[in-house]
Amino acid sequence: MEHRVRISQTGTPDVMGYEPFDLPPPGPGEALIRHRAIGVNMIDTYHRSGLYQVPLPATLGVEAAGVIERLGPETDELQLHEGQRVVYTAQTPGAYATVRLMPAERLVPLPDDISDEVAAAVFLKGLTVEALVRRVHTVRFAEPVLLHAAAGGVGSLALQWLTELGAKVIATVGSDEKAAVAKQNGADHVIVYTREDFKARVRELYPDGVPVVYDSVGKATFEGSLDCLSVRGLLVSYGNASGKPPPLEVGTLAAKGSLFLTRPTLYSYIRTRRELLDASHALFEILKTGRLTTQINQRFPLREAAAAHRALEGRATTGQLLLVP
Repeated sequence: MEHRVRISQTGTPDVMGYEPFDLPPPGPGEALIRHRAIGVNMIDTYHRSGLYQVPLPATLGVEAAGVIERLGPETDELQLHEGQRVVYTAQTPGAYATVRLMPAERLVPLPDDISDEVAAAVFLKGLTVEALVRRVHTVRFAEPVLLHAAAGGVGSLALQWLTELGAKVIATVGSDEKAAVAKQNGADHVIVYTREDFKARVRELYPDGVPVVYDSVGKATFEGSLDCLSVRGLLVSYGNASGKPPPLEVGTLAAKGSLFLTRPTLYSYIRTRRELLDASHALFEILKTGRLTTQINQRFPLREAAAAHRALEGRATTGQLLLVP
C-alpha cells in the first residue's frame, strides 16, 4: 500500500495526516516515480499554514528524487527510460508520498555521482541559488553582498556559491553556532542579528551600502534590508521565514536612492525544459567540483513529516532536511 502526507485544512503541523492511497497508471506525457528521498523546504510550511494557498485537500512537498517506475505514452522524445534515477521540483505539491505521477518533461536525469539524498536535499534550493546569483542578479567578483539566514537550507548553499564567485559576503545568522557554520562556508563578515544591529554593522563595513541584499527572512528584516542598500541597489526578497513583509509604498524606493525590488520565484526561471536542464547542469557541475557541498543533518521518516516542519519553523536546523519514504 502506498502512503502520503495529506492536509484537508491549513494550520499548524498538527493538520498533517499520514494516509494510504492508490495511484492510477501514468497517462500521456506522465511518469510514475517511486521516491527514494524527499526534500523539506520552507515553501512546504507556507502551503501547510495557508500563507501560500493551494487547493485542498493537498499532499505536501515540491521536491524529491527517485526512480522512474513506469512511463506513460507520448514520452519517447524526452530520452527517459524506466529504471532511470531522476530528480524534480514542482509547482504543484505532492512529493510527500511513496510514489507520485509527474509530467515527464519536468524530470531531470541524475548523474551517477550524485546520490538520491543529495539530489533531494539540494535540487530546489540549488536551482533557486543558481537563479539568484547568476540571473536575478549577476554577482561580480569582489562585489559586497548581504545574505540573510546564511546558515539555513538555501542560505548555506547561496553562501558557498557566492564565495565561489568571489563576492564579499556579509552573512546574518541567529546564533553563535550558525555563525560558525557561516564562517566555515566562506563568509567575510558574520552578524548575529539577535544581539547586533545588522543595519548599523553593514553601514560600518560599507558606508555607501551594498549593491544587493538577498532576504529570505521577510517581515523581520525587510525594512532593514532596504536601509542597507546603496543607491540603485537591489533587494531580492525571496522568502517569508518570519512572516510576509509589510506593504511597501512605492515612493520609498525613490526616497532611499532609486532602489530596485524583486520578488522572484524559481519557476519563472525554469519555465521551459531547456531552462530547467541548463540550470540543473550548472548545479550538478558545481556539486561535482566539491565547491558546493551539502550537509544533511536531519532525516525524518515520511510519517513524521510534522516533526520535520516543527524543526524547520523553529529555526532549529542547519543544512538540509529529508523525509525518507
